[in-house]
Amino acid sequence: MKIGVISDTHIGEDLNKLNAFLDIHMVDIDMLIHAGDYKSIDVIQTLKDYKRFVGVWGNVDNDDIRECINEKEIIEIEDYRIGIFHGHGSKKTTIDRVYDAFDGENVDIIIFGHSHQPIIKTKNGILMLNPGSPTSKRKERWFSYIVLEIEGSSIDARLKLYKGC
Repeated sequence: MKIGVISDTHIGEDLNKLNAFLDIHMVDIDMLIHAGDYKSIDVIQTLKDYKRFVGVWGNVDNDDIRECINEKEIIEIEDYRIGIFHGHGSKKTTIDRVYDAFDGENVDIIIFGHSHQPIIKTKNGILMLNPGSPTSKRKERWFSYIVLEIEGSSIDARLKLYKGC
């Protein structure tokens, strides 16, 4: 299973940047995971039309978005439990908030966003993945996303950086 992991697209009405990203970087994936902050319900529909899709809402997402997807998800792929949560909230760092959001839920991987800063690291034996953003890099030098491949007992998580579409 090859999964494209994205977050923080922050796209309003103009989907051209998202479509260009998908057509260039997500062609050979099996599934898309988005960790919130779409900004437009049209982004969710575009992702659903493109590939198998799982996503959660983030702090900038409106009621229309919050009504069609959850704030937090746990999915199972192969023998791995994957938690997905945007990372918004107060107190603590983003990574600590998302880690605490899955306390006691026996997840192997946590996918999150919010900071627009790409991260691949482990925290107490849990693989923590923040893809950054493919369309809204903010202070980062590059746009970014993660390709997560799960095959049997093997996990391969690769951070992809690029200048833009």
